[in-house]
Amino acid sequence: MDELYKEIKQMIIDCLDLEDISVDDIDTHAPLFGEGLGLDSIDALELGVALQKQYGITLSADSRETRDHFASVAALAELVKANRRSPEAV
Repeated sequence: MDELYKEIKQMIIDCLDLEDISVDDIDTHAPLFGEGLGLDSIDALELGVALQKQYGITLSADSRETRDHFASVAALAELVKANRRSPEAV
């Protein structure tokens, strides 16, 4: 699971062009929005697209459950783990 955390953190950095942040700077359990990493709704949209492309998962923008999954890196990792498309399906 640690490797998945690192993958997701790196995706956040790359997708959102967070040049001054490293993987080690992102707390796995800290909020991604508001007082945590400080992401906004546009960042969430970009990150959602990146997650869909990278892991083949489907997200619903209006779903409360989707918002819950974007709470932290740990929550995103659980979403990816539960919904990752197998390599054979690609």
